[in-house]
Parts: sequence; C-alpha cells; structure tokens
Amino acid sequence: MATTNKALYGASGQVITITLASLGNAVLQQSTAVDNTTNLFLDALVSVKIKAGASGVSATGTINVYAYGTVDGGTTYTANCTGSDGTLSPAVTPNNLRLIGVINLNATAASDIGGPFSVVAVLLKKIPAKWGIVIENKSGSVLDTTPANHSVTYQGIQTQAA
Repeated sequence: MATTNKALYGASGQVITITLASLGNAVLQQSTAVDNTTNLFLDALVSVKIKAGASGVSATGTINVYAYGTVDGGTTYTANCTGSDGTLSPAVTPNNLRLIGVINLNATAASDIGGPFSVVAVLLKKIPAKWGIVIENKSGSVLDTTPANHSVTYQGIQTQAA
C-alpha cells in the first residue's frame, strides 16, 4: 500500500522578533534569526502586519520582505545580517537577500497584512537551520510609532504519513 504524505502544520502565530515601529523610509530592519534545529520545519509561512506613518506616504509605497539564512550555525548570514533584531548597518542594498513578498503600503496611516509568504520558495527549496527576515520600508514615510501596530509571525510546516 502506498503512503500518502500530508502537511503537518506547526503552531500558528509564532512571533519573529523585529522592531518596526518608527522604521524610516529606505531603511532595512533585520529580525532575530529563527532557530529551526529542533523543529526541523521543511518550510515556514511568514505573515507581516504593518502600519504606515501619519504623513508623507507615497502613492506607490511598498514594504519589501526578504529572507536571510546561514549554513555555518549562525557565524555568518546573508548580506551581512547578524541574526539579531536591528537595522542593517552599514546600510546595504538588498541584492544578496531573497525577496519573499511585497506589501502595498500607499496610504497615510493605513494598515495592511502581507502573506503568507513561503520562505523555502526563495531559498533554493531548502530552509536553513537558522533563518530570518528583513523588512525594507519603501513607503515614502516613517512607519507608525506604535509597536503593537506591527508584527511578523510564522507557521512552520513538516510532513506526515497518512
């Protein structure tokens, strides 16, 4: 008898630590790395909740969501990421990061939710042992100042035999 493999979803709403309140326009903020060495998820679906600032938002504003990873246990990460919540410094162009999604954020004080974005879809069909995300604010304005108006979460996916 043939075995059928089905998705086995991990807990939903797992928080990814990243500070997005008051993130300036054209600034890239990296998250703390997610350690996948225990759960061994085959993919992770990322969701981003974001709120635009009170003024100056561009009619063509967007938020770019990128993935980064490591293959050496966390010593070095993609595009000079560090695995810790913080602004990418020195500022880098996101050429070496993998774009996982784009969120339109083009109205003053507007909120939007992007995703779910698959991490594995852009990381060469494998999810690293440690990975994280980078948010690039291209809205034309500083993001809303209230931390609770922003969040980044994920849900891991494994397989199970049915």
